[in-house]
Amino acid sequence: MISKTKRQLTLAAVAAAFACTLPSAYAQTPRVIKISHQFPAASNEEGDFRDRLVRRFAAEVEKQSKGSLKFEIYPGSSLMKTNSQIGALRKSALDMSLVPLAYGGGEIPEVNITLMPTVVSSYEQGMRWKTAPIGKELDRILADKNIKIVTWVWQAGGIASTKRAVVSPEDAKGLKFRGGSKEMDQMLKGAGAAVTGMPSSEIYSAMQSGVLDAALTSSTSLISFRLQEFTKFATSARNKSFWFMFEPLLISKGLYDSLTPDQQKIISEVGASLEKFGVEEAKKDDQRMAEVFAKAGAKVVDMDDKAFMAWRGVAEQTAFKDFSENIKNGRALLDMALAVK
Repeated sequence: MISKTKRQLTLAAVAAAFACTLPSAYAQTPRVIKISHQFPAASNEEGDFRDRLVRRFAAEVEKQSKGSLKFEIYPGSSLMKTNSQIGALRKSALDMSLVPLAYGGGEIPEVNITLMPTVVSSYEQGMRWKTAPIGKELDRILADKNIKIVTWVWQAGGIASTKRAVVSPEDAKGLKFRGGSKEMDQMLKGAGAAVTGMPSSEIYSAMQSGVLDAALTSSTSLISFRLQEFTKFATSARNKSFWFMFEPLLISKGLYDSLTPDQQKIISEVGASLEKFGVEEAKKDDQRMAEVFAKAGAKVVDMDDKAFMAWRGVAEQTAFKDFSENIKNGRALLDMALAVK
């Protein structure tokens, strides 16, 4: 029989060992971060690059953080509705999202500058925003709203139409059109279109039912949401486009600030490292969109400089004017954006 003294010593040793292992075990408990987006899940390397970018980000951060950060990814608006994501980030009710920043224009009117027609006309120009005054000002505005940019992603957009090819402003007259942002809608109205707002994930059913005759959205969304199935005319972004959308990977600043300095560094560096991938894949989709729609039987056309400048004239009289007059510091933001060549 074990003596009372020996039993007490054994219990004390076990308790001490357990106490020593608790902090270590606790330290190894991973932080689970949820990422939401509206786009289809990629089943392979040919799928929607935005979902692939998110998955690459999650895998690399998990690897570099040695498992202290783990991720749950919710594609296809499966965690929350598309238009709720910016507000949820602001309230720290959502950890991360890859989302068109202009979708938050109702809550943060200044961010409508990121889908302002004809302001950005190339990927290189858009990416230069990051280190320019306009990018620094966006960082400040978002930080005040509890949001931080992790990965800068720009996408050019094209037009799908069931009625006629849309290249110049006069082509839009009388069409029921989806623009994608308040400013795009204003320009389209100025060209004589009747506009209807909705997320890109809802365009398919709207065009199928006749609610829309035409829609503007990114080349990737034109493919991923299968709009080629009933589109008769398509305007590609492979040559020129007045539609460049800022669609970054975002994180709740409250969450980011709660991480360790090492974890913050990993997230920021991995996020930045994926920007080249984003540009390359977006460019590929501009070309692929034209090929996919042509193969499906649509007449594919391209925009040229003359048509682009015609749209710029309409944009200056509508979207530029409204933004300058009705958004706090709108003129200054617009000037900063236009200063980036």
